[in-house]
Amino acid sequence: MGKRLTQIATRTGDDGTTGLGDNTRVSKASGRPQAMGDVDELNSHIGLLLCEDMPADVRELLVDIQHQLFNLGGELSIPGFELLKDDALAQLDAALARYNAQLPRLEEFILPAGTRAASQAHVCRTVARRAERAVVALGAQDEAVRPAPRQYLNRLSDLMFVLARVLNRHRPDGSVGDDVYWKSERLARGEGGA
Repeated sequence: MGKRLTQIATRTGDDGTTGLGDNTRVSKASGRPQAMGDVDELNSHIGLLLCEDMPADVRELLVDIQHQLFNLGGELSIPGFELLKDDALAQLDAALARYNAQLPRLEEFILPAGTRAASQAHVCRTVARRAERAVVALGAQDEAVRPAPRQYLNRLSDLMFVLARVLNRHRPDGSVGDDVYWKSERLARGEGGA
């Protein structure tokens, strides 16, 4: 991996390029910096989510996810390098199974709303989907990208949806909340289907 930053204002990017972890320089408009930036933004949004009140186990999971996203970003910054390990994806699968089992079955679409923590989890979900699309686009450009980053972001987006539902039920006063359901006029008329 490249050198650690010793100063932030290097001015080396003033020409519209950025350095990758293998010391090559590429345009900031190219696919790899786009994917890296989306992953960085996702990690920042999870950091903002961690400012909210939440169950301790959810907090611990999110902190670990931040570390995994840093690994994922590092992997994206060095073409052909592997930092994201298989157990990271297994952790998301286990968390999805665990938290899904605690939730009532969805009967209707839900809105990205509710508590501030749940709403921020939905922002994380949508940014994870954007990061996933950027990684898919990078692979479509014949860039060296393993399947693991794409799979991790796909699964993480699913998990953030589930965690938003968990966080809508969590209240500091001990009460239990619920999701915010979409009010479909067609369904209200009894026409069925979504």
